[in-house]
Amino acid sequence: MQVTLRQVTLEDREILANLLEKYDYEFSQYDQRDVNKLGLFGYKYLDFYWTEDDRFAYFIEVDGKLAGLVMVSNHRDEGDPETDHQITEFFVMYKYRRSGVGKQAFFQVLDIHRGRWGLLWHPKNIISDKFWRSVVNEYTKGKFTLAEPSRHEYPDGSFGNAVYFNS
Repeated sequence: MQVTLRQVTLEDREILANLLEKYDYEFSQYDQRDVNKLGLFGYKYLDFYWTEDDRFAYFIEVDGKLAGLVMVSNHRDEGDPETDHQITEFFVMYKYRRSGVGKQAFFQVLDIHRGRWGLLWHPKNIISDKFWRSVVNEYTKGKFTLAEPSRHEYPDGSFGNAVYFNS
C-alpha cells in the first residue's frame, strides 16, 4: 500500500469541496453544526487555498486512489504564538482508517512543512484524540506540549485539545 500526498490544484477545487462536505458531515456529530439552505455545510475558507500563499491543501492517495485530505495553514496559533504551521483539516475515509494511512500522510506533511506545529481536535472525538496523541508522540518521541483544553472554542461551545511540537 503506497500512501502519497498530492497538492490540490485549482482544477481540483470541486473534488476538494466534495470531500470537505463528507468531512464536515462526519464532524457535525461533534460540533453540532447544521447544513445551509442548500443542504451543504460549505467550507468558508476554501477559496483562500488559492488566494493566500500560506495555505496548502493535499489529497491523500492510496495506490493512486483518493483516500482523504490534509489542509495546512501557516497562521499563528493563539495557544502558541511560535507556531509556523497548523493542520486545519485532516480526513481519512473510513475504508482507509486503522491501516496506517493517516499516520503516513501526517508524517509526510510534517516532512514537507518543517517547523513548529499546532494541532487541534474536538474533545468529543475520542478516536481522533487517541490518533493524534499516538502519532504525535511517535513522531516527536514524546517531545510535545499538550493544551487540554486549548483556547479554541468550537460551535457547540466545547474547547478543543491542542498539541504543539517541532518537525
